[in-house]
Amino acid sequence: MKQTEHILIIGAGLVGSLLAVYLRKRGYRVSVYERRADMRKEQMSAGRSINLALSDRGIRALREVGLMDQIDPIAIPMHGRQMHPIQGDEVYQPYGKSGQFINAVSRGLLNQTLLDAAEEAGAVIHFQHKCLHVDLAHNQVQFETRDGSVLRVQADRIIASDGAFSSGRLSHQLQHNRFQFQQYYIDYGYKELHIPPTAQGDYALAKHALHIWPRGNYMMIALPNTDGSFTCTLFFPFEGTPSFASLQSHEDVLTFFQTQFPDAVPWMPTLVEDFFTNPTSSLVTIKCAPWTRGDRFALIGDAAHAIVPFFGQGMNCGFEDCAVLNQFLDQHEDDWSKALAEYDALRKPDGDAIAELALNNFVEMRDRVADPAFLLQKKIEAWFAEKHPTKWIPAYAQVTFSPQIRYSEALRNGQRQERIMQQIMQLPEIESQWQTEVIEQRMLELLETIPA
Repeated sequence: MKQTEHILIIGAGLVGSLLAVYLRKRGYRVSVYERRADMRKEQMSAGRSINLALSDRGIRALREVGLMDQIDPIAIPMHGRQMHPIQGDEVYQPYGKSGQFINAVSRGLLNQTLLDAAEEAGAVIHFQHKCLHVDLAHNQVQFETRDGSVLRVQADRIIASDGAFSSGRLSHQLQHNRFQFQQYYIDYGYKELHIPPTAQGDYALAKHALHIWPRGNYMMIALPNTDGSFTCTLFFPFEGTPSFASLQSHEDVLTFFQTQFPDAVPWMPTLVEDFFTNPTSSLVTIKCAPWTRGDRFALIGDAAHAIVPFFGQGMNCGFEDCAVLNQFLDQHEDDWSKALAEYDALRKPDGDAIAELALNNFVEMRDRVADPAFLLQKKIEAWFAEKHPTKWIPAYAQVTFSPQIRYSEALRNGQRQERIMQQIMQLPEIESQWQTEVIEQRMLELLETIPA
């Protein structure tokens, strides 16, 4: 039955390619249709999401299908945040306990690796096929091919993994009389910039850190690449002063960066060229429901839950979707009706939760990481967590290093912990007394009295 059952995946991005591997390992016949050309044969366009942060949730999914050994060589561990103030010394903040880290990985290299893995597993990938419509009544998908002709493909099941602006989701929405949809753009865009290797071929900045230049209302980050370079991303308002709209000339850009990011400018020889050449992209959050239709159709990855990138969880969440769906297919012995119903019920609250967590983390990254009080709060939390690991896991660690904790649980736990810490930070002389038994006992008391 499995060998003849045809599953059609719309979209050969990161999640669609990984899902194809999962489903081929289950024995299904899998076809993947991708709007773009084969990235393994064409040069990637500059300035479009070069770097990603791969963490434990995504790693767990890759390990399940035996792919992590292929990813390790293109991943660079980042053990913490390196904060760059306008003046004064840099501040380093570890992400978690010793040995915990996230990984910088090239989107292009990772996607190419997953495409290879999908084809090696037996999936058939069709490039330059643009999804026009999904006929859910007849389980048929219409594609526009490279020569402009229309191709109709029949499938037993259809899974849309075609990103935030999913054509599969749109067809689902238009054929469902109670479909819920919410789309929210923040007032910030992003532009990717570049720090090349030094003349000696070394990294210009510390290699094993995610670098942040927090500036209150905006920020720049930099992640390492395997060739010794860094990909920088400026998260910046579209309008106002300063903003993308206000930086109109070469002189405007250079003056702004020399004032706000003085330590970075000497390492950015193509700064002005990159600023005016690379696109300015928007940042959107998308929530919708339901994600499934009976036993024949599902949304997965960004098609179900596009989020902003400030927790580094978009890809990881999509990979976890694949693992969760596979888990339910195991539990229900490939009864797709039961598996999809449970997948929808479990993952929808988690998708909403990580969307909220990601938006909240933007404020933390651009503003709070430069606040001494915030840094002290994080020290207190790490100290208390080390003493009471079963009672307290820092919010970031819950999301990033604890795949056994659902996103929705991490959101609730983090909100409770923040309420506790707001009280702790108001205690007299907390700056000098934070490592005392008095503070420890007070936190234990608050854990008993403040509800989850």
